[in-house]
Amino acid sequence: MAGYVLAIDQGTTSTRAIVFDGDMRIAGIGQKEFTQIFPKSGWVEHDPEEIWATVLWAVEQALREAKLKASDIAAIGITNQRETVVVWERESGKPIHNAIVWQDRRTASYCEKLKRQDLEKLFTRRTGLLLDPYFSGTKLSWMLANVKGARARAAKGELCFGTIDTFLIWRLTGGKSFVTDATNASRTLIYNIADNRWDEDLLEILRIPAAMLPEVKDCADEFGICDESLFGAAIPILGVAGDQQAATIGQACFEPGMMKSTYGTGCFAVLNTGADMVRSKNRLLTTIAYRLDGETTYALEGSIFIAGAAVQWLRDGLGIIERASQTGELAEEADPQQEVYLVPAFTGLGAPYWDAEARGAMFGLTRATGPAEISRAALEAVCYQTRDLYDAMQKDWRNANGSTVLRVDGGMVASDWTMQRLSDLIDAPVDRPTILETTALGAAWLAGSKAGVWPDRKAFAKSWARQRRFEPQMDEKTRSAKIRGWKDAVRRTLTNA
Repeated sequence: MAGYVLAIDQGTTSTRAIVFDGDMRIAGIGQKEFTQIFPKSGWVEHDPEEIWATVLWAVEQALREAKLKASDIAAIGITNQRETVVVWERESGKPIHNAIVWQDRRTASYCEKLKRQDLEKLFTRRTGLLLDPYFSGTKLSWMLANVKGARARAAKGELCFGTIDTFLIWRLTGGKSFVTDATNASRTLIYNIADNRWDEDLLEILRIPAAMLPEVKDCADEFGICDESLFGAAIPILGVAGDQQAATIGQACFEPGMMKSTYGTGCFAVLNTGADMVRSKNRLLTTIAYRLDGETTYALEGSIFIAGAAVQWLRDGLGIIERASQTGELAEEADPQQEVYLVPAFTGLGAPYWDAEARGAMFGLTRATGPAEISRAALEAVCYQTRDLYDAMQKDWRNANGSTVLRVDGGMVASDWTMQRLSDLIDAPVDRPTILETTALGAAWLAGSKAGVWPDRKAFAKSWARQRRFEPQMDEKTRSAKIRGWKDAVRRTLTNA
């Protein structure tokens, strides 16, 4: 059997399919964007049928580009936007509502109600998460309450709930497999990460029938067989992980203390804590990094809702750039005497602030402020937010020695200016890998290693290669002044201060 592995990377704004060869090099790519639906302010939805159509298109395109047939593929790995909720009919496979996306804030008031009932400590103890609209549980509860007859049908077992991975596996297998993996389950707000099971108490609080929940498997496991009618061959699905955990795996962060940060639509930093389920005192999330061979590895995670989305806003909202790559060029031209701060709380603020009601703001504007200064502020905002997470992780992780190297990936890391400023502001080395498609690579490795055509964990970690290291160059006085300005800007933005 050839060593080709197909990774399906279903993201927030597009779906990609990537074929990797036996040497873990990219042989073919297919990518297609899909519609972002905004029914109300703060609400974000996707059409599950459109997502499914983009998956089919992207896979066919990747196979064409690689000049391969489906029978050449040894295994499929899936990685996906996490926390996004789909509910569909078990009989027909038809969704009962648009998918509610992880960015959606419609359940903010429900989360506040649960907090007033003093339930957040219970949820955090069981799931490692906070009561925030970001997570799947309250979105699912909203759907059951607002789609006519949904809760009663769910209790009868007529409806299925899943994050995007579960929905795709259901479709790929023709409804034969109703499963998820431990990483996606750990983001639902209803999964007990210590006991590795759905939590009956939390299900009861959110009024979610257990009958609609999928089986939870390891990240490298037998998830089902892709139906031959779709691509021309029956292909086993052998790897699944949520996008940030897949990137952690793709960056070979297998040892406790290793840390990666992904810069896509949002920014997500993950610190491997091994078998140690660290309870954060700095409002970070405790989550499952991966589960392999029944053994759970935990992580601390910090979630930033707006990273690359701020650059999209410069392009699509303000119209001050035509392409994302211009931001680095403009940032270099910015007036160093102007300290402009953008707090990109367009959908609230994530870790470590967790203010769902905060909204974006810009500080330090003068008559001389122009596209260059605003572009620099947008890129620096990502760096400042990463510094917030980095500091929190160093405080929480008992084995931290202050010398953690940050491995980075995602679209924004192509900008040398941004990566240098990131290193300057976190005061630590930043490593950019040779393979930037680390999310897809992580999913592919899970599947390829399970299929026996790719190396084991140890050999895979050895194969990780650095393209460039960025070292801090900013003096401490400048760094401290800039960080003080950032913290002041955030303080002025928060509603829960």
